[in-house]
Amino acid sequence: MLQRRFEKVVLNNYPDALDARDTSIKYLGLLQNNHDIDIAKMLMATSLCSDDINIPSTSFFNVVLGPFFLGGLGGLPYSGITGLTAFAHHIPDNGTAFIFYGPHIGVTLENEVGKMYRPRQENAGACCGALMLALERLKDDTYSPEIKTIDYQQSYLESVLFPRREEIVNDKSPQRKITECAFELIDEMLHEYLRVVKSEFKVDKIGLLGGIVINTDFGIDDYFSVRNFEIIRTRYL
Repeated sequence: MLQRRFEKVVLNNYPDALDARDTSIKYLGLLQNNHDIDIAKMLMATSLCSDDINIPSTSFFNVVLGPFFLGGLGGLPYSGITGLTAFAHHIPDNGTAFIFYGPHIGVTLENEVGKMYRPRQENAGACCGALMLALERLKDDTYSPEIKTIDYQQSYLESVLFPRREEIVNDKSPQRKITECAFELIDEMLHEYLRVVKSEFKVDKIGLLGGIVINTDFGIDDYFSVRNFEIIRTRYL
């Protein structure tokens, strides 16, 4: 079965990964049973890469409201504090905020990491395209990042990854390493933005689920490798 073959490849690279269905069951259950959250009044925001392949990755939470889109290339929350404020204002009365976030990376059955076969394409392509492009540029010793208005998101992504250039390019799996670095940036930015706009949230709880989305193939479930799950009480932000 193709799903099982992909699962073997995914788990070889991300041993703790769960498929989309199991991720949904596990974390919706934790939200309801362990944290007394009414998911019918929960609004989800995402900070994922704007790649079209990630649309199915949000569908496993299709029992909740949303999503409100915070992310852009690489998954960074480019909407900033204005976007997060708008999200805060859209939450149902007496409801809960929930943010699902992280970068993504593709795998193929040939165990190529950082690539995937997209629908109706014969050859495997880069995934995440933005992060793999950044990686190729970081490998160039002469490269110096410059934020460009005409290519703002990509150039900004490269500029914030550049300080970690050496550890990325020298890692045994630079594709995985740059993805982990991107997660850490997204996580740090979201927590910082939440502290700035905390007074805009008129709810008691904000749920966060962050990690690495692992894209497989058309018609095959994506997987998710969790890096952070927490419930923040807004009064303690």
